[in-house]
Amino acid sequence: FSSVSNVPYIMSTAANGNDNKKFKGDVRGPSVPSRVLHIRKLPSDITETEVIGLGLPFGDVTNLLMLKAKNQAFLEMNSEEAAQNMVGYYSTVMPIIRHQPVFVQFSNHKELKTDNSPNQERAQAALRALSTSHVDTTVAAPSSVLRVVVDNLAYPVTLDALCQIFSKFGTVLRIIVFTKNSQFQALLQYPDGASAQAAKLSLDGQNIYNSCCTLRISFSKLTSLNVKYNNEKSRDFTRPDLPSGDSQPAIEHPAMAAAFSKEPRLGAAGPRRECDRQEPVDEKSSCLVTPHCLFILFGVYGDVMRVKILFNNKENALVQMSDRTQAQLAMSHLNGYRLYGRNVRITLSKHTSVQLPREGHEDQGLTKNYSNSPLHRFKKPGSKNYSNIFPPSATLHLSNIPPSVSEEDLKMLFSSSGAVVKAFKFFQKDHKMALIQMSSVEEAIESLMEFHNHDLGENHHLRVSFSKSSI
Repeated sequence: FSSVSNVPYIMSTAANGNDNKKFKGDVRGPSVPSRVLHIRKLPSDITETEVIGLGLPFGDVTNLLMLKAKNQAFLEMNSEEAAQNMVGYYSTVMPIIRHQPVFVQFSNHKELKTDNSPNQERAQAALRALSTSHVDTTVAAPSSVLRVVVDNLAYPVTLDALCQIFSKFGTVLRIIVFTKNSQFQALLQYPDGASAQAAKLSLDGQNIYNSCCTLRISFSKLTSLNVKYNNEKSRDFTRPDLPSGDSQPAIEHPAMAAAFSKEPRLGAAGPRRECDRQEPVDEKSSCLVTPHCLFILFGVYGDVMRVKILFNNKENALVQMSDRTQAQLAMSHLNGYRLYGRNVRITLSKHTSVQLPREGHEDQGLTKNYSNSPLHRFKKPGSKNYSNIFPPSATLHLSNIPPSVSEEDLKMLFSSSGAVVKAFKFFQKDHKMALIQMSSVEEAIESLMEFHNHDLGENHHLRVSFSKSSI
């Protein structure tokens, strides 16, 4: 799967804030390391603080050039090594800002030169406020323990999710989550005050999910945390031998996603696998949804290991992803979308893995093991597929099309299930790829599940993904 557009905007070896209009696409070869990074696909209302926050975990940010009209930015790190660490990390862990994947790559610029326009003055002010190079490192942080309050808790936030977020700034030693005064809170301990200070500078005021779950971070008066149990409410990563506690719930497993409840239940303090009440499932939709369908759909956002549709409650399913990042990515992109006339609700599950049926026990084919599937999109580290993760859209990207297959062939194929094709376009320079626009996002999701890996003959199997473009 090739990127539709993977080129930076470049004028010379130094980027200048005066020359936004002169930027031209430059087809480039393999990425050459540079301490200047090109960041693409930013939300239109992105702030300077959020862009700088992408770089702070890896070192000092020395300059910033915002191109908001192009949904892009250039970030200059203090060293090439810091930039390489940042690109390496984000090539395996896709940064998500407000449900939108953001792409980070090396720029051809060797340095950034910015002007005194109001735009750049805001960027420089944000740099002075946030960059660790402007923090007096001779003054010790008040504590290595942070107190985290999550405001506007519209979606569940788990201990594992917080660990994943805060571990970008240092090793998380211990963490405790609790509810106090009807607020979801956490205490989190780093090995040193510098890590705590960097995390607070970068994350305070940021949203975990789009327009909700806002982090309010302060230094705790505690100097250390005393954790007695390792479970979903507390964890001591230096003491894996601690018990889970007699009456404590099982540890939430971060790589599990539960799908197919009727509607999201908002405001819960922790993950819920099911709604308290559910509507009777439409018989047609429960028959159409198979483990293979879920494998294909969730496989757009990560490698699916196992799928189980519940035997006694076929409107619910368990989908096991290969790691926590992919589970969070699938949940943030697919939750709330319609499928066969119903809204899909996705939360983290309390199950540690999907159990396969015992030998000799039939479950009507409702449980499938895909751990060795050749259809996994993200097996190879740094795969191009990481750069092509987009939310569901009415337009689909098709690839691996053999020369003998025409536009009419593909339009007939995608219409054969009863869906309506609104537009179609082959890529001008590469007829192995095309865009096809369905009449709705729901139809596009269903078409992707049905026709991804469809045999087109000549040893070509169709590859289908959601597209960021429209026709």
